[in-house]
Amino acid sequence: MLRSFTADGEVSTGDRTVNEEQATIVRRIFEDYAAGISPRAIAGKLNDEGVDGPLGRGWGASTIYGNWRRGTGILNNELYVGRLIWNRQRFIKDPTSGKRQARLNPPKDWIIEDVSDLRILPQDLWKAVKARQEATRNVAISDGVRKLGRTKRAKHLFSGMLTCGECGGGVIQVGKHYYGCSATRNKGTCSNRVTIKRSELEERVLIGLKDQLFHPGLIAEFVKAYQEEHNRLTAQTSVNKVKTEHEFTKVISQTDRIVDAIAEGMFHESRKTKMDSLGVRKADLENDLANAKAKAPVLLHPGLADLYRDTVTDLSRALNDPATKAEATVIILSLLTEIRLIPEGDGLAIELVGELAGLFALGVAQKQTRPPEGGLFDSSGCGSRI
Repeated sequence: MLRSFTADGEVSTGDRTVNEEQATIVRRIFEDYAAGISPRAIAGKLNDEGVDGPLGRGWGASTIYGNWRRGTGILNNELYVGRLIWNRQRFIKDPTSGKRQARLNPPKDWIIEDVSDLRILPQDLWKAVKARQEATRNVAISDGVRKLGRTKRAKHLFSGMLTCGECGGGVIQVGKHYYGCSATRNKGTCSNRVTIKRSELEERVLIGLKDQLFHPGLIAEFVKAYQEEHNRLTAQTSVNKVKTEHEFTKVISQTDRIVDAIAEGMFHESRKTKMDSLGVRKADLENDLANAKAKAPVLLHPGLADLYRDTVTDLSRALNDPATKAEATVIILSLLTEIRLIPEGDGLAIELVGELAGLFALGVAQKQTRPPEGGLFDSSGCGSRI
């Protein structure tokens, strides 16, 4: 994007020009892909040669193949054939997570501008790449089978939470039963080539979770937090009931005043509409008050600590029971934000990071870094090694 002066002396808002050095790399990527070379192999070769990727970072396979529906990735950028597309997608905020999520707009809403002066690819090369992409997609979804590395895989227990302790990148499924560093596999930029069997990883993490969850300090924190939350909810319920009763009295008063006005001959259609809305609100408030009275007071469980221990003991069983697997998975994942796989010798050490570590640290003396019967915590107290 270059700024220049227009004929009337105004500064332009920015003009696109072709960066020939980058255009040469883009043409090379398209030619290699059309020749049958995989995005992973193309990315690996570019990294080996020290060619900077977008934003100055290394190349990855996903940078090249992107998402053909959304028009992302080098191979799907229509600007390379002189088509500038706006409004292809919109963003909405997930009300639960607060994160932005992309949604595709229908093609009829796209704004397409012809910028043929920016074309850097011949049409036959673009068509050859699109033909290979289409053939690859057809193979990937044939017979309903989703091929590894091509489309979304089935989600396993700790998918998306694993990171490489060597480079900080993600850890992905390698082959059918193993996990390994994605940067090693897709970019060749990490030296961590150690893999771990998925079943071994899950077993070690679950055993580590159970061992640490049994620490007396964490059990005490659970009981304390439960009691505090119970007290907060009880107080909030009382406040809500008082507010409901106050509003109910107000609605009755407003209704009586309108009835009196009508009885005095001051009828108006707007008063009837107001009476109707007050009647609906009165019924809702009566229902809320009836429900509040029907609810029995919640009593604290006399054996919270024992209940906690039983729940932790049943973690593995709950994961193997179809009736409770979904709930157990949510609970376990809520305890962790990251699982680091750190190469040590011929194997991998596993470090747990998240709410579990934070809660567990509360039960340990501030200057103590090695909790009894537990794992090894880092200096920040936010991770435990198992």
